[in-house]
Amino acid sequence: MTTIAVLGLGEAGRRYARGLAAAGARVRGFDPAHDLGDPAVPQFATLAGALAGADVALSLVTGQAAASVARDALPHVAPGAVYADLNTAAPQVKQDIARLAADRGVTMADVAVLAPVVRAGHHTPLLASGPGARAFAARVEPFEVPVEVVEGPAGDAARLRLLRSVFMKGLAALVLEGLGAARAVGAEEWLRAQIAAELGPDGAALVDRLVEGSATHAVRREQEVRAALAALESSGQPADMIRATLAWFERLVAEHDR
Repeated sequence: MTTIAVLGLGEAGRRYARGLAAAGARVRGFDPAHDLGDPAVPQFATLAGALAGADVALSLVTGQAAASVARDALPHVAPGAVYADLNTAAPQVKQDIARLAADRGVTMADVAVLAPVVRAGHHTPLLASGPGARAFAARVEPFEVPVEVVEGPAGDAARLRLLRSVFMKGLAALVLEGLGAARAVGAEEWLRAQIAAELGPDGAALVDRLVEGSATHAVRREQEVRAALAALESSGQPADMIRATLAWFERLVAEHDR
């Protein structure tokens, strides 16, 4: 039986842990800040305990914590196991983690999560690159985890994820701005219906997710947009829209902190 250690049991991690366990994997959890309280997922007090004998380690923390968690975890990852970083972070961060893993003789996979995990749990589509991408896919696909492997080094999946973020987070900012302006003149419901109609059969639900998710996850998404801006700037392409998107998420974070 495949053993999977889930590092980080927050919103995404707890869904992966429970979903993988229900699909037949042996799952171990580690997160000093969250108590999962699920008998199907034993939670360990130490990284060493959670990672002992694991075939796959899933890092589901935050982009800001990804490198430090990798530094702490990699010494405890068993030879032959795959360390999969599923955090939204800059390509350089993923490359740094891949080098840390290589120094320890561990295979690393840069894994990009392509949709909110709250919708589909461990069935959420993933994109993987790096030396451990194929091994990662082979070990988790039996548990109904969809993985598309991208040929290329660690950082390539992260880069594609950030390009997707340029569109999705930009769309969220555009919807927020339009609805705010419409609200000021008493036309919010009319414009919401217009936007939903243009977005297709699930347009109304998508508008709701964009509005609600942007407010609920403003801090995390502001960090994601900042990383997307850096990726665009490094490409030499215009980045006017993503700069405006960042301004929107900075405003949301400021409102959240008040």
